[in-house]
Amino acid sequence: MNTTWIVAVFLMTDDLMEALGHHSHVLAQVPDSEIITVALVAAKYFQNHHERAFGIMQELGYLSGALSVSRFNRRLHALADWLAFITVTLGEAFVQGEVFVIDSMPIPVCRRARAWRCRKVRGRVFCGYCAAKKEKFFGWRLHLICNARGQPVSFQLVPGGCHDLTAVHELAFVLPPGARLLGDKAFNSAADEASLLADTNVRLVPIRKTNMPPNDWADDYDLKTHSHTVEMLNSQLESMGLERLHARTHRGLELKVHASLIAVACTNIN
Repeated sequence: MNTTWIVAVFLMTDDLMEALGHHSHVLAQVPDSEIITVALVAAKYFQNHHERAFGIMQELGYLSGALSVSRFNRRLHALADWLAFITVTLGEAFVQGEVFVIDSMPIPVCRRARAWRCRKVRGRVFCGYCAAKKEKFFGWRLHLICNARGQPVSFQLVPGGCHDLTAVHELAFVLPPGARLLGDKAFNSAADEASLLADTNVRLVPIRKTNMPPNDWADDYDLKTHSHTVEMLNSQLESMGLERLHARTHRGLELKVHASLIAVACTNIN
C-alpha cells in the first residue's frame, strides 16, 4: 500500500466533509472520513474486500481508534450517500478538454446458471451480453464516460440487457458544449447522434462499421489516439474486482462501485 496515496485520499475526504459542515458522532473514536478512506483503500488494494482492508489498516495503525468490523459495516452503509456525492463531485471537476470517451462494462451479480434463484435482481432485463469478451452475464452494466486522461466524468448503472445507447443522452449532459464523445461500434445510430447534437451540442463519434461511410480523417485520428483510454480505465476497474463484487444488496453493490470510481479517479490524477 502507498502511504502517500492513502493520506492524500483521507485529507481530500476529510476536508470535503468538513467544508460541507459534516461532523462525526461525538462518541465515535474513528471519524467518518477514516471510514470512507478504508472503503477507498479496499477498492484500490483489496478488490473491494472491506473486512480484509479494515483489519490490515487497523493493525498498521492507520485508524485513530478502536472499532469492530460489524460497526464499521453499519457506519459505512450509513455514509453511502457521501461516496456517491464524492464520485459526482470528482466527475464534475474532471470535465476538462474537448475529447471524451464512452464505453460500458458488465457488473455481474451471479453466474447465468444461478440467475433463476438470484434475489438481488430478477428478470430477463438483467440478462446481458458483453461483445468484447463474447460472453453472457447476469446483472448490471456500468456506462462510463472518461476524459482524455482516463478520469471518470459521468457514469450510470443500468440493467445488463439494456443497449449501450440507453444512457448516452443522460451521461452526455455534463459535457461542455462542442465536445466530442468517442465510442465503439455499439454507439452507431444516426438518430441518436442527431438528437444528442441538438440537445447538448455534443458530437457523438463512434467507430464506423465496414458497411457504413467512414468518419473524416480528424475523427479517425482521435479514435485511434484515445480509444485505449477507456480500455485502460476498464482494466483498472477490473483489477479492483468490479466484475467480481460480493454484495448482499444493490445498495452495497452501488457503494463498492462508487468507491472503485473514486479510487481510480484519485489514482489517475497524476
